Amino acid sequence: MAEMTSAKAMARTVRVSPRKSRLVLDNIRGKNVADAIAILKFTPNKAAGIIEKVLNSAIANAENNLGLDKANLIVSEAYANEGPTMKRFRPRAKGSASPINKRTSHITVVVAEQ
Repeated sequence: MAEMTSAKAMARTVRVSPRKSRLVLDNIRGKNVADAIAILKFTPNKAAGIIEKVLNSAIANAENNLGLDKANLIVSEAYANEGPTMKRFRPRAKGSASPINKRTSHITVVVAEQ
């Protein structure tokens, strides 16, 4: 049987929209793990802090569960799927209401050995 060379970490139902998360994830996909952490540290975005935590978790999974070396890891996959949407309503003129969708996302990061 083939040896596993990739580790995965997920953050589910995170209170940031998937569209905003994907903008940050596109910057780190395919990069070295050290470069990806540096990019996330200096990205002024709410999603960047959450994605950094997920990336660090994936790195820890690779080191502890699979015995991989951190220096050889790259971000092979990084994506954000849509989670459940909380629906709220805002009162408007003449007694009407307009909907507000508070979107959530499921963020997944997979690191693999080069």
